[in-house]
Amino acid sequence: MKYGYARVSTTDQKLENQIEDLKHAGAEKIYQEKFTGTTTERPEFQKLLNDIKSGDTLIITKLDRFARNTREALDIIQKLFKRDVKVDILNMGLIDNTPTGQLIFTIFSAFAQFERDMIVTRTQEGKAYAKSHDPYFKEGRPKTYTDEQIRFAYDLRKQGMTYKMIERKTGISVRTQQRRFKAII
Repeated sequence: MKYGYARVSTTDQKLENQIEDLKHAGAEKIYQEKFTGTTTERPEFQKLLNDIKSGDTLIITKLDRFARNTREALDIIQKLFKRDVKVDILNMGLIDNTPTGQLIFTIFSAFAQFERDMIVTRTQEGKAYAKSHDPYFKEGRPKTYTDEQIRFAYDLRKQGMTYKMIERKTGISVRTQQRRFKAII
């Protein structure tokens, strides 16, 4: 049996491209989830690991969908190899339980971790530079709605409108209303 695994880190990201690639590669059953990759305690990933059996193949599109660091990747791959499971990483190739396969996987895992570490380092350096050179720098996502828009929605709420009614009228989601109204109260 060929199993596919697709993962994105946030609910805003899309799984469709990964799923299409996995189907094209021959995946018969695809496990998918929108869950951070910083942990192996991902519900669908755990189901997959429980279901996959000797002789099966696990297909993933990229190494970073599978594990976040070399140690984790090597641990998971060793467990799969002990169960005689092959791993097909579409942008790398089929990794099998041979000395060459393990060497290639170890090298690619190390490069994937190196790339991730470099991204984190560059991001931190960029933030530090911005903090020291831009007096208006503010970390985090910019607010979608102005304080004036939130105040208007809050006034509607005080007039007796429900969150859903306000959402239809202003486009501000119920969750955003609840979160931003707390700052007003």
